[in-house]
Amino acid sequence: TDLCSIAQRTDFFHGLLGVVTAGLVVGGAVSAAAYRLMGSLLVGVTPADPASFAAAVLVVFSAGAAAGVPPAVRAARLDPAEGVR
Repeated sequence: TDLCSIAQRTDFFHGLLGVVTAGLVVGGAVSAAAYRLMGSLLVGVTPADPASFAAAVLVVFSAGAAAGVPPAVRAARLDPAEGVR
């Protein structure tokens, strides 16, 4: 395996992690903006509870990675010329 094909394979994973991270950032910003609405819907937890935010980020990141890694691995193994066909 040459250096170019290795670099292309890692690009799949970097793109995947970038999309998942961008979704988490946007979701976190929206949830912070909806702070007051969330406060009226939550029972026993404050909207700014750091443990709840960390748990939500971990769950969403794990789900995104679990959903995106298998297709990224398959795509990284393909020969680019084969993928175009």
